[in-house]
Amino acid sequence: MAQSIEPDIADLANGWLKSYDLDYKLEQASLNNDIDKALKEYESKSGGKGGNRPDAKLLLQDKNLDDYPVLIEYKGQKNKLVKLNKKGQVENTKAKYEPHFTNIKDFAVNGAVHYANALLHYTNYTDIIAIGITGHKDSKGNIEHEIGVYFVSKSNFGAGQKIGEFTDLSFLAPKNFDAFIEKVKHLQLSQEELDAIKEQKEREIDRSLVKLNNDIYENEKGLGEKDRIYLVAATIMATIGIPGKVRPLDKTDLKSSIEEGDKDGDIIIRKIKAFLSEKNIPQKKKDFILRTLQNTLTTENINKVTDGESQLKRVFSKIVDDIGIYYKIGLTTDFTGKLFNEMYGWLGFSQDKLNDVVLTPAYIATLLVKLTRVNKDSYVWDFATGSAGLLVSAMNEMLIDAKESITSPNELAQKQLDIKAKQLLGVELLPDVYMLAILNMILMGDGSSNILNEDSFDFDGKYGYGKTDEKFPADAFVLNPPYSADGNGMNFVQNALDMMNKGYAAIIIQNSAGSGKAISYNKKILKKHTLIASIKMPVDIFIGKSNVQTNIYVFRVNEPHHKEEMVKFIDFSNDGYTRTNRKKASNNLKDTANAKERYEEIVNLVRFGKSKLKIFSEKEYYENTIDPSNGADWNQSAPIDTKPTLEDFKKTVGDYLAWEVGNILKGQGESQELGK
Repeated sequence: MAQSIEPDIADLANGWLKSYDLDYKLEQASLNNDIDKALKEYESKSGGKGGNRPDAKLLLQDKNLDDYPVLIEYKGQKNKLVKLNKKGQVENTKAKYEPHFTNIKDFAVNGAVHYANALLHYTNYTDIIAIGITGHKDSKGNIEHEIGVYFVSKSNFGAGQKIGEFTDLSFLAPKNFDAFIEKVKHLQLSQEELDAIKEQKEREIDRSLVKLNNDIYENEKGLGEKDRIYLVAATIMATIGIPGKVRPLDKTDLKSSIEEGDKDGDIIIRKIKAFLSEKNIPQKKKDFILRTLQNTLTTENINKVTDGESQLKRVFSKIVDDIGIYYKIGLTTDFTGKLFNEMYGWLGFSQDKLNDVVLTPAYIATLLVKLTRVNKDSYVWDFATGSAGLLVSAMNEMLIDAKESITSPNELAQKQLDIKAKQLLGVELLPDVYMLAILNMILMGDGSSNILNEDSFDFDGKYGYGKTDEKFPADAFVLNPPYSADGNGMNFVQNALDMMNKGYAAIIIQNSAGSGKAISYNKKILKKHTLIASIKMPVDIFIGKSNVQTNIYVFRVNEPHHKEEMVKFIDFSNDGYTRTNRKKASNNLKDTANAKERYEEIVNLVRFGKSKLKIFSEKEYYENTIDPSNGADWNQSAPIDTKPTLEDFKKTVGDYLAWEVGNILKGQGESQELGK
């Protein structure tokens, strides 16, 4: 391998920065306290703690007085600029969703993007410029250099986007910087690209939550599963901050003091109070959150100081280190649902009640939402909201539709606020799970207003906050009910549908609800509403949590089911995914047979019918009527034709003749052997 010319590359690039009169800092020098701490806290390029020292760094400001950290990494060899994956993304993560430290260490852009993620993780900077520069000498000894300039941001989940082609760093010069930032602001990822990055980040979240939970379970004694969940909730609220109003709590703010009123728990509670006071949510809800979290945060044991550190500070630090990046970059995912499943998954669902709280996988939640035809103007509710995963999925679809159909930035911003504050409503009875739902929607920024802690059978259908005298105008209902409820949960369905005037509903439920366990509810439902489709789901979608066979039932609201109505019966047992339940697996859900296309086709089949059959066969798609006065005929399948065809006859005869000929030849062979 040719000798590195990194000192020459550094000399060249630093010379450019000097010529532009920029206040740049080299490897050991300090840029500011926040950035220095972030680089020190983050995993180094080799995987250890700290040691993140960009070769050069700057903090530049544009005409709007917005700050942009610029982090530069130098290499000195050919083909060491950037390592991309098959999708064209900077490859800083391995196939098992672990950091790819070899790429981070060996390639200039990969190293710079790694540094940028340290700032996303540990500072309030959300837009960072990552630059990699490398080069080599040609046969005449002249330096041939390459530059890679990437935008690493909350908007691209820290993955990084290439900004353009550059031959020097003059775009950083004061006279050019505003024009450069305008170019950055016009960068856009397609929804497909965003979805791909989001999917990768979600896999990383799964890995990080497993790591965090294992660590706390094994090393932090005396913390029950509820304590762990509340500690994560408290840490997130204390560290997420509100720009210009509430500074995020830093690990160094916790002093592990034994002074009354200034223990680590007291400090976290004060920060959460400040955070919640800026949130536009009811006082009753704020009081509930504080009361719930205080029970864990102020206990004596967790604040007890041993070797200069409280258990609370230690756990707080672990949470920030392991999962801080994911809520800081604003992933639109059911974050607390993942947390819930991981925390309770550790316990093996030993308590009967927990068996009844099985949260819906994100891709199933998205399917339910799409089956209800949600758009930017929908009003969506869920009467057993769990961690609010179904509402998060609904919100995502609504925000995507708004972004695609509204061209005015001001109008779009207002619509996004309305969707979160006015167009989603959830009801959850269990206080512990309700806490997760609130946290989830606060992280979504902020759809927690109308998440209600009450029995849905006592719910009057009105807004819980804001327009409390008005009925919530629901036109989309999504549900994964507790299956131990009456009629496997069909009582929830009847209750919700009867409170709606129009729209669609999609529920995932134990399929015995459609074949005899909920006859009285089903008959009442069909007197007012129409069953459009019955979809048989894979038996293992809740693998490790529950093994019941489920169906999705789709309804058209406020239109009595006519006996001549054709219902679409779809066998979705093969949804294209292969599932495993291995705790150490990097990914227990693998697309092995065009899963995404299959899910898209299901939505189209339910809405448009047989003409949309492509992947599925007519054996898996069947239309027939049901008897509205029956209530137990919702799980039909295509009839099997037992009448033999000519082809069947030919095959049978052919198989028989082949067998006869085989026997004759075998007999001749044996005769010849005997005659030797």
